[in-house]
Amino acid sequence: MSVPTQMNAVGFTESLPIDEENSLFSFTLPVPSVSENDILVRLVATSINPADAKNRALSAAEKPHQQPLILGYDAVGIIESIGKNVTGFAIGDKVYYAGDVTRAGANAEFQVIDYRIAAHAPASQTDAQAAVMPLVSLTAYEALFDRLRVSRTEKKSLLVIGGAGGVGSIAIQLAKQLTNLTVIATASRPETNKWVRNMGADHVVNHRELIDSMGKAGFNQVDYIFNVADTQGHWDAMVELIAPQGMISSIVEVDSKVDIAPLAMKSAGFVWELMFTRSMFKTSDMIRQQDILAEIAQLLDDGKISSTLTQTLVGFHVDTFKEAHRIIESGKSIGKTAVIY
Repeated sequence: MSVPTQMNAVGFTESLPIDEENSLFSFTLPVPSVSENDILVRLVATSINPADAKNRALSAAEKPHQQPLILGYDAVGIIESIGKNVTGFAIGDKVYYAGDVTRAGANAEFQVIDYRIAAHAPASQTDAQAAVMPLVSLTAYEALFDRLRVSRTEKKSLLVIGGAGGVGSIAIQLAKQLTNLTVIATASRPETNKWVRNMGADHVVNHRELIDSMGKAGFNQVDYIFNVADTQGHWDAMVELIAPQGMISSIVEVDSKVDIAPLAMKSAGFVWELMFTRSMFKTSDMIRQQDILAEIAQLLDDGKISSTLTQTLVGFHVDTFKEAHRIIESGKSIGKTAVIY
């Protein structure tokens, strides 16, 4: 199939409630061309992340975008052309990746992406199953092994705050499959409690009464904490629960400062995780994301971890993307939602 000169996309220029007519809209634009490190991908599926809804709701709150901004971070698609420096890929290969916030997203028929942050899609997974995995897998993997610097052999403890979400679900699975950590995850509803146990959590605690719930589960402290829910709301509990010389990582931004001084007596550390850092700043180890995605694909194909897909929407249409945003903004979704083009 030849590549057209024009493509359809879904984007926004104003930050509006999702039910507003122009919260998202369809438009056409030229198919992008590749630079030396790029691949051009014909997209077949994406998934919706909290980052999509947050970007739509906030990025144009003070000033509209001059050009429509195309959202969409997770993607699965077929390579249509490659740049001169690209290695390890060929036209026709199916790839998956989590994108780059400095470039146009995956809510379009075609996308250009740096080959160093893409990998061959897992052969055992449907497009929908694969589409929900890149962003959450990279985030969870980087948090565990690059930020918290967990050793795969040490027998310590990990608390995942927000265990039923997309990132938390993968963090639990990776910790259980790749480390010797005892994994405690938070959940507050019967359905989320069941979900995190199915993901492999050894213990489940209630985030609404975190310290008491941890104590009842037999944990007055933990070696590692990975927060994917609410940094400010859980900060005091995290400071109390982290063990001496322990490490805390979070992916949730704060509206004001958090006081890290109480960590000093414990020689404990705090580190942010943002999976877009490597692509945003073109770090020297940017290709590590390709390696991580390749390992995730192998874990999926070996049946050691499972996709967190729970809902699939079909059709490349603005209404489909609006529905996906409604789902993520409900705050009650479990697992991930995919959109098949």
